[in-house]
Amino acid sequence: MSGSAEATQRVAAEAVAWGAFEMNLRLDPDEARDAPRELQAHRRPPARWLLSGLAAAGVTLSVLAIWRFGAQKQEPVFTPPPVNVARVEVRNVTTVEHTIGTVVAVATVQVTAQVSGQLMSAPFQEGQIVHAGSVLFEIDPRPFAAALQQAQAALARDQAGANNAERDKARYVALLAQGATSTQQRDLAVATAEADEASVKLDQAAVTAAQLNLEYATVRSPITGKTGPILVQPGNRITADNATNPLVTITQVQPIKVSVSLPQSDLPRLKEQLRAHRLAAIVDLHNGGRLAAPVSFIGNQVDARTGTIELRATFSNTDDRLVPGELVDAAVTMNAYQSALVVPRDAVNFGPSGRYVYVVSKDNVAQLHKVTELDDDGTSATIAGDVKRGDTVIVQGQLRVVPGQPVDIGNGAAPTSAIN
Repeated sequence: MSGSAEATQRVAAEAVAWGAFEMNLRLDPDEARDAPRELQAHRRPPARWLLSGLAAAGVTLSVLAIWRFGAQKQEPVFTPPPVNVARVEVRNVTTVEHTIGTVVAVATVQVTAQVSGQLMSAPFQEGQIVHAGSVLFEIDPRPFAAALQQAQAALARDQAGANNAERDKARYVALLAQGATSTQQRDLAVATAEADEASVKLDQAAVTAAQLNLEYATVRSPITGKTGPILVQPGNRITADNATNPLVTITQVQPIKVSVSLPQSDLPRLKEQLRAHRLAAIVDLHNGGRLAAPVSFIGNQVDARTGTIELRATFSNTDDRLVPGELVDAAVTMNAYQSALVVPRDAVNFGPSGRYVYVVSKDNVAQLHKVTELDDDGTSATIAGDVKRGDTVIVQGQLRVVPGQPVDIGNGAAPTSAIN
């Protein structure tokens, strides 16, 4: 007890003694007459000595209360802060790089006519899946059939003349050997036979061209894919190789590719994963589904404007869920960790010396453990450090936690996957 408190108690005791004395004076006048003059000088009427005693007692109680309250403030009691916790799990973790991907068709073809003529029909439906070789358009074939017949007739005529010239050549060669003709006549017969043979070859080429033109009168699909709208309707006259006015556009959608761009700093890891056949692209669909396919292409140069490099993955797309030109949420696998330590991302804190977690012991005492964060997928964090499977870590309430002091666990040691 301090010196001021002792002095206060002494004053209060004296006040009580004086009150008791005056009470004796009130009860025994004879004794009061025998009291010393100093004490008789302090004698007061009964009401006054009663009030003085009560006032002295009140002061005493007030001083004692203030002193007791001050002593309690000097000795605060530590209250364990409430926290929520989770357990450390061990899982195989694949880290990914999230980005926006663009669906790209493997092939897109603008179909044009290879011969000119009147378009007669288009035996397919717009938006239909057509196969390579399927009939798309039919051009009036009659002019091409007539040209073929003409070429065939010319071939037959020239073939007959070539046969006759070949027989003349053989005769003149034999006569020259017998001395019955001149060398000049023999040479003329040989030249005539060779010229007629060349004419036959020319006619054969004309027949082949006429046959091709007749075949081109039927326009067929060069690839398997999905057709767009018909751009030239039957009844119109079309010209050959009119690239500015195609008949229809066909896009190959099975399979299909997804193109993504990642920072050039990821290139070493991308190449390493590609060599290990672990590089894959994952696409999140709008209906909540997910598709995955191996990355089949890494660009051969970095885009100088964006500092990124292109990757492409090929998807079978048998259900036509991916459409060329569509933007999709994509992710590319970067690293794979086997038997990695996983905690909720809220369990990882950042301080002056780096990242750390609070591990709660069996007696509910929190200890600070430094860790290294390997990956963060937005929900869970993959870490390495002085923690082990089954440890209890704090995920909420870390701001009031004091290392080495107890905590009040509010939710029990829930599994990692149960923490929101």
